[in-house]
Amino acid sequence: MSANLAKLEAHLATRSYVEGYTPSQADVAVFKAIASAPSASANPNVARWYTHIQSYSAEFESLSGSSKAGEAFLGGDDAAPAAAAKEEDDDEVDLFGSDEEDDAEAERIKAERVAAYNAKKALKPKTIAKSVVTFEVKPWDDETDMAKLEESVRAIEMPGLVWGASKLVPIGYGIRKLQITIVVEDELVSLEDLQDRVAELEEYVQSSDVTAMQKL
Repeated sequence: MSANLAKLEAHLATRSYVEGYTPSQADVAVFKAIASAPSASANPNVARWYTHIQSYSAEFESLSGSSKAGEAFLGGDDAAPAAAAKEEDDDEVDLFGSDEEDDAEAERIKAERVAAYNAKKALKPKTIAKSVVTFEVKPWDDETDMAKLEESVRAIEMPGLVWGASKLVPIGYGIRKLQITIVVEDELVSLEDLQDRVAELEEYVQSSDVTAMQKL
């Protein structure tokens, strides 16, 4: 059964995973229902999610959770490839009239078709530039409540910011830092502003850092 890419695209516009904050069997079920890597232009959120989940392919069997939540995104999208093909055909506008037409009439038809073509292109939604960022937050010491620290960090809300999977990474002397994956819309989210917001959590946070960033 194939995946419903349109429904999945809408779902992933505000989420990093099919269910919860970490990869699960629900992600695996939907991933396996997609025959090949989705188009980043047609489904940018699905393409971002597909690339991320693919990096866990060696761990599919050990991922937690149930595949049940993924069933909501299976089936019902068989017509999508045909619809996409038709849209591409529509884009290929014949800008020139028949050789048998009168020159003046041909020019008029050509101008109308060019205008219609440009109008259609102008209405197409602009692709939103996004990035996947590895964000790290260091506590003051080994007595810092890391659960409270993560809860406070995730409570930060910004337009275009989606919090993803996280883990605690040992850095020595019993101290662990929070490493968390986020997805940001480049035009809406300033990572410098995000770090300033995190720095306000001075009860828990010593510092924060962006350690990796990849464009989607």
